[in-house]
Amino acid sequence: MSDHVANAGKVDVRAGVPSIVMFAAAILVAMNTICLPVFYVVGSWIVDNNGHNILADFGTLWTTGRLVRENHPALAYDWEAVRQAMIALTGDPHLGRFGFHYPPPFLFVVAALAQFPYAASCVGWVIVSTVLYAAVVRTLVGRPVGWWLALAFPALFFNSIIGQNGCLTAALIGGALLLLPTRPILAGICLGLLTYKPQFGLLFPIALIAAGQWRVVFSATATAIVISIASLVAFGSETWLAFFQQAPMTSQAFLSDGEAYFGKMQSLFAFVRYCGGGEAIAWIAHWSFVAAIAVALVYLWRSAARYEIKAAALATGAVLATPYIFMYDLVVLAVPVALVVRVGLETGFARFELRALMVAAALLTGFCIVTAPLGFVAALVLAGVIADRALGDLGVSHFSSARLASG
Repeated sequence: MSDHVANAGKVDVRAGVPSIVMFAAAILVAMNTICLPVFYVVGSWIVDNNGHNILADFGTLWTTGRLVRENHPALAYDWEAVRQAMIALTGDPHLGRFGFHYPPPFLFVVAALAQFPYAASCVGWVIVSTVLYAAVVRTLVGRPVGWWLALAFPALFFNSIIGQNGCLTAALIGGALLLLPTRPILAGICLGLLTYKPQFGLLFPIALIAAGQWRVVFSATATAIVISIASLVAFGSETWLAFFQQAPMTSQAFLSDGEAYFGKMQSLFAFVRYCGGGEAIAWIAHWSFVAAIAVALVYLWRSAARYEIKAAALATGAVLATPYIFMYDLVVLAVPVALVVRVGLETGFARFELRALMVAAALLTGFCIVTAPLGFVAALVLAGVIADRALGDLGVSHFSSARLASG
């Protein structure tokens, strides 16, 4: 193969990142870091100009924490009790239904948040969780540009503006994948803590068992058991009973009845419902898709592909596998992007890869304009990039083979 052919379609950025990518990143970093203080000053974030607390998802976390601190932890799963607490917080008597949808171990977190005044707690939560997430992403990239990638990620804005936990989820998934090769016990602890959002853990056991990562599996299982027992002791069995009683209501409200509007959700299930498909068709499509992803992950994790690509595929698969996912959860996609960037910085990027990553970023940003499952499409674009990398490692992909031959 000639040098000309070998370098076709390749951008060698091992010495740096293309200026156009850095320019786009700078714009997104500005949006993610400057907008929140500006919104706060003009009364559009946390507290309005009249001193009233603004309705946001963080309000549910904080008011639930107050219920816990007032020795009523089981009321966290009483939708009307949470609604009344939110009315007291915002002063708006016309609020709809609100619910706390996390297992009892997460009550430890919300109780800690409720120790502080609402505004201070929200700001602190956003800053601490963002720093934790950004540190993980920077470490995954392995270069200072990782800070830029983390702070430029479009979904970060949606997570921060409502005070959600997407950064925590991303930090745990990224931390688990970062630690897995050298610190399997710590990786398992991260996955055990991730059970606060069990829908993200559907594919991890499958991939880990396929790869024979038994220490990670045992550590994750032990961690999940320990924090569950701790919550049982701290908050009583009533909280677990209330949680399991509420779970079918949550599924009915969000997945069957579409109370949150399917355009806000970012899964294949929601995409089918958004396009007018019925619930049965959406479930068939979604679980068939998940089964295909699971098979692909088993094959990949048993293959000779490089670890970074296996990890990127698993993180992306975790996002695609859950039917219940919102835009703020898509901060998790920064983890596979970081791994792809790491490999690209080492071997060079194919031109289509940079374009594909920018398309994915544009789709995520487009949610500001169009309330639709654009994040699901962005995840598919990223999955395509990862699949090409994986096939290249296995000597199948034409694009990856050309790039790696010249790298």
